Amino acid sequence: MKPDLAATASSGELRSARGALAAISLSMLLSSLGTSIANVGLPAMASSFGASFQEVQWVVLAYLLAITVLIVGVGRLGDIVGRRRLLLVGLALFMLASIACGGAPTLGILIAARTAQGLAAAIMMALAMAVVAEIVPKERAGSAMGLLGTMSAVGTALGPSLGGVLIAASGWRAIFLISVPLAALAFVLACRYLPSPGPATNRHDKPQLDILGTALLALTLSAYALATTLGRGSFGPLNAALLAAAIVGFCVFLFAETRTASPLIRPAMLRDPSLAAGLAMSTLVSTVIMATLVVGPFYLSRSLGLDAALVGLAMSTGPVVSALTGWPAGRMMDRFGSPRATFVGLLAMMSGSLALAMLPRTFGIGAYVTPLAVMTAGYALFQAANNTAVMADIQPHERGLASGLLNLSRNLGLTTGASVMGAIFAVASGASDVTVASADAIAIGMHSAFATAAGLIAVALAVAAARHAAASRPASPARTP
Repeated sequence: MKPDLAATASSGELRSARGALAAISLSMLLSSLGTSIANVGLPAMASSFGASFQEVQWVVLAYLLAITVLIVGVGRLGDIVGRRRLLLVGLALFMLASIACGGAPTLGILIAARTAQGLAAAIMMALAMAVVAEIVPKERAGSAMGLLGTMSAVGTALGPSLGGVLIAASGWRAIFLISVPLAALAFVLACRYLPSPGPATNRHDKPQLDILGTALLALTLSAYALATTLGRGSFGPLNAALLAAAIVGFCVFLFAETRTASPLIRPAMLRDPSLAAGLAMSTLVSTVIMATLVVGPFYLSRSLGLDAALVGLAMSTGPVVSALTGWPAGRMMDRFGSPRATFVGLLAMMSGSLALAMLPRTFGIGAYVTPLAVMTAGYALFQAANNTAVMADIQPHERGLASGLLNLSRNLGLTTGASVMGAIFAVASGASDVTVASADAIAIGMHSAFATAAGLIAVALAVAAARHAAASRPASPARTP
């Protein structure tokens, strides 16, 4: 009977692990879908509420800002109060906020509900990788991280098309209500399959949430995010003032963290070579990947002369390739190890960037789509390898915080890329208004933007090499346990 009982137990554990992974995957899908599906509904919302584009764009900005500002704090909160408990709160809040979005009678209430939805998405994103590190064996961690990347890409790719169908059939409110049953399913799966926390630690030894540090970091990130998003591409006095406030705020935050017994982020943690390198590379590659979203539409429409349908089809290459390669990339990482996978992913991104910077537009759409596919596949491999490497070296009681920092570095890279890469593209084109620039000017701007992107990937490769060298160095006898 013993073998049968062992087999039954093993089967039950496998079923629980799969159910938990399904709940986490749905959480990632919902958070990315919440970003991409709202964009397509902005015209309908503007018409429904009689609002301008500048007003209605806050439906998207409120969600993104809430994620960026709160993701580190909620990740740390999960370490303190329990990741399972907080993830269930996040899923329930996402479901309720989606209902509120779908029934919002005014634009102000809709924006407030989207802010709450963004808070819930921050919880789901911050805790996803931390929970995976708990429930998945190390030898399969890459596959699990790759699956999370795939689900995020599927949500991003699915949003515009699904949103268009829902708006045509039932109006813009349906794009928010569609998330309700998915969030409910994820909540049920999480309740049933996520492992319960172990015995509570001594209350005296349990860390407390750094309220001052959390507030200072939130204000700093708010200032930075607004500095890079306001003005629709122009950088005026308000943007400069916000950027200066972000720099001052970050300095104050670092000072405050050295003066508290239970800091939000331990200064020693940021000095860890693996974590610091992982965060730096994540920011750099996200900045690069954003160039494809900022520059691509102008090049395809103005320089190659494609109509809107073909531009959309070409732009979908990135999310589709990411969705198809995320899980295989994780499997590759498991087989060859994170250092090799990181280098291969970065080299693929550099190859794609150089091709986009050098190939003439006479080669047509194929010369854009092929390098884009190579870049995106490299990005999927890099993300799986880098996330796995970082989370493997983190102490269990700080996994939520580390996951939040990884997601924050990605978001900061995306917002920085939208601003910086857009500025490089505009300046290099030499046109006062890129929307009416000539085909040749657009092509020159694109080549300059992707030459810069290749340079950023070169920096990321140098960081990866330094991390690998530091990890290969033998530990000194004084520090060996």
